[in-house]
Amino acid sequence: MKQILLITDGGSNVGESPVVAAAQAYAEGITVNVAGVVDEGTIGEYGAAEIAEIARAGGGISQIVTSRQLSRTVQMMTRQTIAGSIRQAVNQELRQLFGVDNVGALPPPKRAEVVKVMEEMEETMSLSVALLIDASASMKPKLHAVEEAIRDLTLSLQARTGKSRVSVFHFPGDAQYSYCVMDAGWTSDANKIRSLFGKIRMRGTTPTGPALLQVVDFIRETCGKIGKTELMDTPSQATRGELNEVRSDYVV
Repeated sequence: MKQILLITDGGSNVGESPVVAAAQAYAEGITVNVAGVVDEGTIGEYGAAEIAEIARAGGGISQIVTSRQLSRTVQMMTRQTIAGSIRQAVNQELRQLFGVDNVGALPPPKRAEVVKVMEEMEETMSLSVALLIDASASMKPKLHAVEEAIRDLTLSLQARTGKSRVSVFHFPGDAQYSYCVMDAGWTSDANKIRSLFGKIRMRGTTPTGPALLQVVDFIRETCGKIGKTELMDTPSQATRGELNEVRSDYVV
């Protein structure tokens, strides 16, 4: 499964629309989640609306949080997106095999089997998360919270049974037409991620759309194009129909 996790305070002001870029990512099987992080005060209405629209177009989750809430939110988004993608595939299987739209229509014994398989899938499927960090000037007071959130996310992914890896990008880049910089390719090494933040320099513009497209290109080149509901490395004992809807707290 492929995700982009965008951490920003909104206010894109350079290049392509980030909403269009997120829609392109989703069309290529990449979910886009957005954490809108605030420090003192409140995020602007424009920034909040943009954050919600990016996530909606990218098939993901958005949430506005304070710096103190960021770490927990980043982990929650990652896991809920896994659950949501499994749920999409499950619903499709249920319609094809049983002609029902939800697991409530299944007999209780089958329902219990499905729940067990779903829980196993959440822990064992392969996961690749590309972290895209807004390093525009307005984000400078929040960089320490972003660093902690990414460190905690990397550690939580290492605790999963399935293969997990992250890559890290920030925007804008160092030159006039450098919209995005790759700080680390795919890695599961938490120490490598931790060492990156001393290199990030906060600067003016916010080219969120071009940065998203650059990350999409990277994922396409390194992972290939996948379908939106394709599940990878699912338990070998799972058979068609042994699936169930996940917890109802998944929100798009």
